[in-house]
Amino acid sequence: MPSKGGSLAKKEIEEFRKRLLVRRSEIGQKLNEFRNESKDLGNGVAQDLADKAESSYTKEFLLSLSDAEQRELFQIDAALKRIAKGDFGICQTCQKDIHRKRLNALPWTSLCIECQEKAETEAG
Repeated sequence: MPSKGGSLAKKEIEEFRKRLLVRRSEIGQKLNEFRNESKDLGNGVAQDLADKAESSYTKEFLLSLSDAEQRELFQIDAALKRIAKGDFGICQTCQKDIHRKRLNALPWTSLCIECQEKAETEAG
């Protein structure tokens, strides 16, 4: 069983924590913008059917982006909790260290690449 925190140094974990907090703040700002744009689109008076269709499509698109951002925010919060618990950088399935390259690309990931691929294959 790996030691608490895996093979990452405290300094590295702190850098990941800072990156996660910055990304969390960016997502919060985007979500607020999406919500405001969505409200504005709903309040506008569409002049014809084409305008209504475009407005509806744009609103749906903004809300779907919002859903993706909310999922990412949930993953970021979970990663911050793992940092607080001392098990950041450890795969939540196999308990092995997550490779630094993967953490650099997706600091909120909870799975090593092997377990992620297995999960995706099982999901279909």
